[in-house]
Amino acid sequence: MPGKIDVHQHLLPPRYFEALAAAGSKAMGAGAPGDAPAATGGSAQWDPWGGSGGTAPRRGPRAIGGWLMPEWSPRAAIEMMDEAGIETGMLSISAPGVHFGDDAAARELARELNDYQAELVREAPDRFGHFAVLPLPDFDGAVAEAVRALDELHADGVLLLSNAHGRYLGDPAYEPLWAELAARSAVVFVHPTAPPITHLPGMPTALLDFPFDTTRTAVDLVAHGVFDRYPNLRVILSHAGGFLPYAASRFSAAAMFNPDTTPESIQAGLRKFYFDTALSASPASLPSLLAFAEPGHVLYGSDFPYAHPDWSARFDHDLDTYDGPGAERLGEVHRTAAEQLFPRLSAERVPGSE
Repeated sequence: MPGKIDVHQHLLPPRYFEALAAAGSKAMGAGAPGDAPAATGGSAQWDPWGGSGGTAPRRGPRAIGGWLMPEWSPRAAIEMMDEAGIETGMLSISAPGVHFGDDAAARELARELNDYQAELVREAPDRFGHFAVLPLPDFDGAVAEAVRALDELHADGVLLLSNAHGRYLGDPAYEPLWAELAARSAVVFVHPTAPPITHLPGMPTALLDFPFDTTRTAVDLVAHGVFDRYPNLRVILSHAGGFLPYAASRFSAAAMFNPDTTPESIQAGLRKFYFDTALSASPASLPSLLAFAEPGHVLYGSDFPYAHPDWSARFDHDLDTYDGPGAERLGEVHRTAAEQLFPRLSAERVPGSE
């Protein structure tokens, strides 16, 4: 039986570590000292592949939101996938992305990372896919790199962070990018990053604010008519869309403040999104997610390697044993919904036909 397709899996190759270390505080703006999770002691990081039991502390550059970077390798990713019953992992760079203040450097880094991802996919096309990273908020550079990645590298889609230095996905500056993506019926994977707000002590941004920022950018995108102008876009929201499924009816009121929208059009736009289950498949959240999302719009996600294995095991267990409303859709969540987005991964494809 074919394994799961994991649409939410990250990579941290050496080149990215180097760039983060070189950028320092420019890269890690939200990760102020002391913002790391208490479980790490504020400095040591959890390393999923080091030491006995995978708990050896390591040091590394601070990630956005106060989380420390886990170690990663293609071998470690495949090892995890084999253990978790995952056939294919869709790779993406996570927050803080690649733009640390210099457009030229961001373009070069995005290009290098996308070339690296494409090579991984060429070497193991059944085990990996990839979403191309873009040098936003350099919008001209982002358009050029998206075109190159999709047309030349055959990326499976593109990654967009929830905001690019405070500019959300409904911002008019994104319009040329949306146009190019829509011209290719591209899949867009939206991952949260730190919002431009005050951070609460003891509450790492990745823990509390990431779901908020995903919700914020999704509503912004819909209220500003992106789906109306480009109805063939396929947009995946990380972590079950943040708070979106739970509060979507409330967000219909955005129509009062945005001309040419109605509560019904806002609702219809919000239901066009796809949602992954990364760190979100709990007994409390799954009923809302499955009730709100259209059939075929919920996808499996692991959030490897950022998700602690204990968390991953708990959420996977809750997903696999879920027997509430919508439980008959678990098969599509694990695989068939993703096959519709990424036909090259279809279990029904004819070998050698691509």
